[in-house]
Amino acid sequence: MKPSASSPVVTPALVTQKAVQRLPRWALWLLCAAYVLPGLFGRDPWKTQDIASFGHMWSLAQGQSSWWHPSVGGVLAETGGILPYWLGGATISLLGHVGVDPAFAARLPFALLLAAILALVWYTTYELAMTDAAQPVPLAFGGEAQPRDYARAMADGGLLALIASLGLLQLGHETTPELLQLTGSSLVLFGLAAVQRQPRIARAVTVLGLPVMALSGSPTVAMLLGVVALIVCQRSAQDDMRIHLRWVLGAMVLAAGLATALKGAGLSGWVWRLSWASQPSEALKLLVWFTWPTLPLAGLTIWHWRRQIWRRHIAVPLLAALVGVAASLAMGGNERALLAALPPLAVLAAFALPILQRSLGAAIDWFSVFFFSVVAAFMWLGYVAMHLGVPANLSLKVARTVPGYLPHFSALALILALTATLVWLSLVRWRTARHAHALWKSLVLPAGGVALCWLLFMTLWLPPLDQARSYRLLLSRLHQHVPKGQLVCAPGAPVGLLTALEYFDGYRVDGRPLTAADQDQRCGSLLLRLAARETAPSVAGWAHVAQFNQRSRNSEQVAIYRRALTPSLSASPAPALPEP
Repeated sequence: MKPSASSPVVTPALVTQKAVQRLPRWALWLLCAAYVLPGLFGRDPWKTQDIASFGHMWSLAQGQSSWWHPSVGGVLAETGGILPYWLGGATISLLGHVGVDPAFAARLPFALLLAAILALVWYTTYELAMTDAAQPVPLAFGGEAQPRDYARAMADGGLLALIASLGLLQLGHETTPELLQLTGSSLVLFGLAAVQRQPRIARAVTVLGLPVMALSGSPTVAMLLGVVALIVCQRSAQDDMRIHLRWVLGAMVLAAGLATALKGAGLSGWVWRLSWASQPSEALKLLVWFTWPTLPLAGLTIWHWRRQIWRRHIAVPLLAALVGVAASLAMGGNERALLAALPPLAVLAAFALPILQRSLGAAIDWFSVFFFSVVAAFMWLGYVAMHLGVPANLSLKVARTVPGYLPHFSALALILALTATLVWLSLVRWRTARHAHALWKSLVLPAGGVALCWLLFMTLWLPPLDQARSYRLLLSRLHQHVPKGQLVCAPGAPVGLLTALEYFDGYRVDGRPLTAADQDQRCGSLLLRLAARETAPSVAGWAHVAQFNQRSRNSEQVAIYRRALTPSLSASPAPALPEP
């Protein structure tokens, strides 16, 4: 049965005006900055997807590949659409004229996208909380929360829930197509929320969001989100929602047309990557930790608001979250596909705040205090061990994990880390020393703890992390075996390794398969990627000269070959190279 605008609304929310006090804007902005900015500066592109995506962007900016067919070393981009590479490549090209580091230039627009996603979740929660069905019950003697104040407090809670989501932490700070896909889905989510109060903006962001997803390598999820929007609009009794249905259909047609055009041009359009999870337990583990703490709060929302399940403030985020979960399961428990579920889950989590019991809120607080304080203490202990050698066992463990790492001191990093730690201690004292009435109080410590740990990682632990997750150390070992200016053939090598060879050391690379017709003319050196502890195979016509681990004994290896001098070997047919 369709909900009617005139039907009585039974809401579980009992909220007083005292409970909707504002989270200070300076504190909210500071928290967002502490979440978005760390990782933007002072690091290399990291393995594997981060540097692979950067490689296609850098190749476009350097003019080494066509803007219609991004590639690195002749290897075309298989997934991710074309829009993310255009965005990164254009920024690198534009800022390169003023001497900006290409890696930083590529990260800059994606940092802005992450900030936009946070803002869209805030405004989506605000607009949904402003709907009549989401408003709290009027109290018998007055004193209930004012609509705008209530919506603002709920929006603050939604933003805090998204920042606290563990799954967004690393993937949200990479230069990968998934962040642009997430932006598109957040636009669609906001469009459905804002129909009643801002219909023109809602139509514009919907028409923009679905094509953005299609051009970023996710047209199927875009179509599924479009179906969700159609269902919500069709079931609504409001005229604005019925009008919005036509715009959703138009956006779906446009997105499908763009994806089909890309596919017809030989680009990444409709790409099916179905691989249902063979181990449901692993998929369940991923779902639990990736969506913490929003998933349990979203479940609480669904239970307490079950009588309003088809009201827009519940139906929109619930159906959108189910799309992200289904996409992840259909792709074998893919964590990047699960990203699409985080913004709607954060919105759902916000609606659990008015009915959150004090005991559950206290449990969330104490778990956050214990967990994030322990993690922060461990990071500080590791930092001291790296620089002072005490405790010795921890210092030895870091040395084994990152061989060859030499610690270097940064006063700025230390000051930022100390400041963040002091702010965390002040936040813990504020939350545990007084009885706060604000709706968003139970999400302050989870969000603050995530921001603290991310900032500590990107300050105290950035140098060893950068060395461990960058290709620089591996490439420093190649210099004596691979002359500069020589074409390096690396058939089957990942795009990230090809990018590292070109970007860090200026080698010319070719990642395409070797053939008997051109191997004598093209390659000066041959590079093969091997599994951990795998023995380098014999390759006819090539002499094995070196073999390196990328990081430690248990990490993947790279074998280097030089063309054999024996005429009979050099004229031998091309070998069948091992699968990477």
